[in-house]
Amino acid sequence: MLELLAVLSASAAAGMRVALPLLLIGLLYGGSLWSQVPILSGIDPHVVLGVLVSWSLVEIFASKNRAGQRLLSGIQLMFSPIVGAIMGVAVVRATVTLESLVWLLGITGGLLACVLQLVQTGWFYRMKRIPLWVIFAQDVLCVALVFSAFRAPQQGGLVALLLLWLSIRTSKEWHSWYSTQAESKSRSNPRLYKRDPD
Repeated sequence: MLELLAVLSASAAAGMRVALPLLLIGLLYGGSLWSQVPILSGIDPHVVLGVLVSWSLVEIFASKNRAGQRLLSGIQLMFSPIVGAIMGVAVVRATVTLESLVWLLGITGGLLACVLQLVQTGWFYRMKRIPLWVIFAQDVLCVALVFSAFRAPQQGGLVALLLLWLSIRTSKEWHSWYSTQAESKSRSNPRLYKRDPD
């Protein structure tokens, strides 16, 4: 159970940022953990470190303005399931030796990261601009979730489950808000007859 909570914590971090969580686990374990995970194990550690540092800086600074948020939302949406799965595999291999659990928990982590990133992208397009304090909170929470995955998996896993619950609630609210804007006869297909439905 602790392993699952640790995976959820690490993968939730990947649902907020792509490079920063991978960089943090590499710094925490001196790069030895990178050699145990797919994709990163086939790349020179110095190259991995250089790419992750560069992209982490881009994520931190570009997310503070609207154009950067638009660019990052598409890239993070595409890569968050992959990074979430990598984070899940890394955490499991650091704590469990049972190989059958590794891929199952890795896929679970990838799905969680994808859901969280989808909701963030939805918020970006709904609000047009995410407030700066929310961006800073995401950065802090991302770092805290990575540390929690290894040091306090119970707390980190509970925070990840809370984020998942908030994501599900948000998507339900969006669906009902969107459906109520359609005429009563087209509630089952709210996009019907709309020129600009989004």
